[in-house]
Amino acid sequence: MSFGQGGPQWGPGGSGSQTPDWAALAEASAARARRRRLLWIGGGAVATVAVGVAVAAVVVSANGNSAASADLPDGKLPAAQTLPSDSSGPTPSFPEAKPRPVPEPSEFLNSAAKDKAPLSAAGLFPGSSLTVGEQVYKKGPLASTANCASATQGALGQVLSSGGCRQLMRATYSLDGVAVTVGVAVFDTDKAASAAKERQHGGNVASLSGSGVPTFCRATVCRSTTNAVGRYLYVTTGGFTSGKGVTKGDAPVFRAGDDIARFAFRQIYRRGEAQASAAATAAP
Repeated sequence: MSFGQGGPQWGPGGSGSQTPDWAALAEASAARARRRRLLWIGGGAVATVAVGVAVAAVVVSANGNSAASADLPDGKLPAAQTLPSDSSGPTPSFPEAKPRPVPEPSEFLNSAAKDKAPLSAAGLFPGSSLTVGEQVYKKGPLASTANCASATQGALGQVLSSGGCRQLMRATYSLDGVAVTVGVAVFDTDKAASAAKERQHGGNVASLSGSGVPTFCRATVCRSTTNAVGRYLYVTTGGFTSGKGVTKGDAPVFRAGDDIARFAFRQIYRRGEAQASAAATAAP
């Protein structure tokens, strides 16, 4: 009998019958037990993962509206809940405040019925001088009379008297040997003043001397102007204080006459503006 490899395996006792391999059986049993244990562990892990997925799904589902709303454009945002309006009582209304319109100065200058502001030569010709550009005219004497014709020369006296002149105020301004007297005749209406302007030909206001201004424009050629605004007629007489006659080339005389005439117009118009402004701000 060979004891080499390939021969039958005999157990202890020398018996010829086969007996179980207890060691192999025990190892196999242990292996099966290990497999069962691994199966339980693996199954638990799978179950845990499944539960986690389910919980995550529930969380995503619960937050679905918020997440979706955050990504919506402004035009698709849920509308805000409309708040109830307060209807406890009527809403008060207030009338629109409108400033009173300012009347035109002519409304006051055109008629003695509305032209009620104080009137005097000193108020119409204030100050001690008149500055026009670079020209500074010194103011001389002032005068005022209700006998309008007495302060005129030539045909102007008759024009004023027949036209209803109520007052004639005069002032004289001088500069560098040139003097100008301005006269403002006051009528009741603008129509009367305009009619006097149209009739004024060949006469002028009498020059007013004094306060350092010698007599002028009484027996020589002088330059005169005539105009009207509202119920006022304003005229000027200008010339040289030396007695020299005025010619068309004597620019200083023409300039001085125009400056004083414009000043008289502005003073009269400001009178109307002041009364119009006062009427607009007066209490109704």
